[in-house]
Amino acid sequence: MSGSSAPRRPSRGTRIGMAIEELHRSENDLAGALLNLSDQQKANHEIFYVARDVARWSQEHVRRLAEIGRDHDLELDPEPEDETALLSRLKQKTSELTGRFHEPGLLLLADLRHLHRVAAGVSLDWEVLAQTAQAMRDVELLELAEDCHPQTLRQMRWANAQVKETAAQIMVTG
Repeated sequence: MSGSSAPRRPSRGTRIGMAIEELHRSENDLAGALLNLSDQQKANHEIFYVARDVARWSQEHVRRLAEIGRDHDLELDPEPEDETALLSRLKQKTSELTGRFHEPGLLLLADLRHLHRVAAGVSLDWEVLAQTAQAMRDVELLELAEDCHPQTLRQMRWANAQVKETAAQIMVTG
């Protein structure tokens, strides 16, 4: 039967494009989560400034992914979502958390946990892209992953360190 309605599997090139596109979206989300945390923690100078600094890494990753995306027939926006757009999108998430966690300390802990989960997901996406690039012998894509992934790991470790530093104090002394 020639009229088969079986779903077609995406070609290898299309799958690579989908991975790049997803990573581009995820890096925008990570930048937004970091900027949201910074915005919520203006009084905590360490979190405020470090979160802003490491958000720039994700914003640069967005630019670089858009650049390499052109080689894979993708039209990704090279400009990271601006802070206003990111923050308005994340305000909904924050209001949901605020409804559950009325205390600022619990909200901080929830934000840090969320940030760690987002960074972990981005890290896994970089790993998938690196392994794929290696298998395809795509030197440019592999170099991008090798440049960007360590920064994502640092973002994740920073969020984890902040959780460790604040969790007991928030949960016990509340």
